[in-house]
Amino acid sequence: MSPHSAAPAEVIDRLRAAGCVFAEDEARLLLANAGTPAELERLITLRTSGLPLEQVLGWVDFCDLRITVRPGVFVPRRRTGLLVKRAARLIRPGTVVVDLCCGTGAVGAVLLAGEPMLTLFAVDIDPAATACARENIAARGGAALTGDLFAPLPPGQRGRVDVVVANAPYVPTDAIARMPPEARLHEARIALDGGPDGLEVQRRLVAAAPDWLASGGHLLVETSAGQAAHTAAIFARHGLAPRVVRSRKLDATVVIGTR
Repeated sequence: MSPHSAAPAEVIDRLRAAGCVFAEDEARLLLANAGTPAELERLITLRTSGLPLEQVLGWVDFCDLRITVRPGVFVPRRRTGLLVKRAARLIRPGTVVVDLCCGTGAVGAVLLAGEPMLTLFAVDIDPAATACARENIAARGGAALTGDLFAPLPPGQRGRVDVVVANAPYVPTDAIARMPPEARLHEARIALDGGPDGLEVQRRLVAAAPDWLASGGHLLVETSAGQAAHTAAIFARHGLAPRVVRSRKLDATVVIGTR
């Protein structure tokens, strides 16, 4: 007999009534994470109020790693696995990696799990994000820094960074209103809003990157399929020969440039 006051079918019905598309899967996770009937009720209430499941649980499974997620922080998406996969190919012991617009620090955490001997700096302008990132990377030796793009990096890293990965915000401002409420209402707008055409942060990031990259260093930026040509053009303008990589399975697009 279940220790919870709500039977699984009842939990599923409540989640489905609240508009949760994957109600069965979510019910299993909520039941597994609640130790008491009161805790289960609290989790169900949070989820049915619209809070993202990952923020309700306090974690997300990203690239087979459990990543801590805190309220208001951007939840890592499955599509960002392409960014991780491509960056991992460029990393070896001693590689210096910067994870810009890091959010939870998920990208850097997975890269560190694969190569513990890299040097990782995770950077975000939102202090709530870097506090969360610190939870995910500090035990593995990564540093989480708060500030705008490259600004908080130690000056001694200028010209010495081997790999920069960035899932910078790329949603056009007007499109935010059409995003699912989980993102629109419960993730920091600064983590979503890429300006009028979605490319505003990318322009600043790509313009600054060559000063920080080592010779032969790589910049990898997640973008959308529709924006990829524009993102690639930004790379080219700043002397980074762009290559567009896509994954149909993940519905993901990454632009890679080399200094």
